[in-house]
Amino acid sequence: MSTLRPAAEATEEGGTGRTVAVLVLTALGALIPLLGPLAALHGTGEAAAPGAGGIGLLRAVLFAALSVPLGELLVHRIARRLPGAPPERPRGWAPFAAWAGFGAALALASVVSAGNLVPHGPGQIDVGGLYGSRDGKLALLEVNAFLLTALCALSRRPAAQVWPLAAVVVAEALRAHPATEQSPLTGSALTLVHLTCAALWAGGLLHALRLLGVWRGHPAGAALLGRYARVALVLLAAITATGVCSALRRMPAATVLDQLTTTAYGRTVLAKVVLVAVVALLALWARIRLRRARDPLTASAPARAEVVALGAVVAVSGLLTALPLPIRWSWPGG
Repeated sequence: MSTLRPAAEATEEGGTGRTVAVLVLTALGALIPLLGPLAALHGTGEAAAPGAGGIGLLRAVLFAALSVPLGELLVHRIARRLPGAPPERPRGWAPFAAWAGFGAALALASVVSAGNLVPHGPGQIDVGGLYGSRDGKLALLEVNAFLLTALCALSRRPAAQVWPLAAVVVAEALRAHPATEQSPLTGSALTLVHLTCAALWAGGLLHALRLLGVWRGHPAGAALLGRYARVALVLLAAITATGVCSALRRMPAATVLDQLTTTAYGRTVLAKVVLVAVVALLALWARIRLRRARDPLTASAPARAEVVALGAVVAVSGLLTALPLPIRWSWPGG
């Protein structure tokens, strides 16, 4: 009994330490969309919409809430196909993520109902008006989709979450590209692929690391990381291709280098590119360890750093949606 107590205490202390670290990192990540507009807009001559920081934070929460359940579904699918994999699974975070997404989507819908302004009281929220506009209908779709996701996550068929989550992705893709935009369907298609792949990458890696913690050094853990790494390579290629195409649609090639430093949108895109490059290097480091190290599970160390960097990418993505489009870009007739 005396030999088990220190181990249990160490496990409890380690769990407490991880919880504190997650809370600290989450708080720091929230500062990116909250304080980011001031830094990104400084000296550009552009003006952000009122409440841009809060809207950016809500978008970041929504993107994170989308990533967690999609990542769990992906990793569970990979784990089921591993021969000899342990049956143990960590407690799913999908229900909590879905409720967080529901809250964020509800808050964003209230902004849309108030004419895309932050409401300062219930009297400024026009729920019925949401049905009369394209953005309002998309906002309502996201609210209902996250609610359905939470219910599916708690049901006997959690895999059914994929359908309401797909609805959220489609709604976000359509919202980001209004009908007044040049070739809006092309932009929506790019965003659809980009957002889906990014959510699978970030959420999948997070759940893979949680699963390794439950399996505690089982040989199937290395196999899981290896299979996830192959999927992540394809996801990274798709994210890079669609991200570049989307950026060039917002910032034409002739002006892109200038806009990367003189517009808020361009500066934020540049910051996101740097973060994604860091994530790619960490992923490469983890892959090298996975193949060459005596203990392949040592790859989990750079993978944990990769998760943190991906969290920063999610926060920057939320900020990006709250900033004005580049001032040198104009839509035909707009």
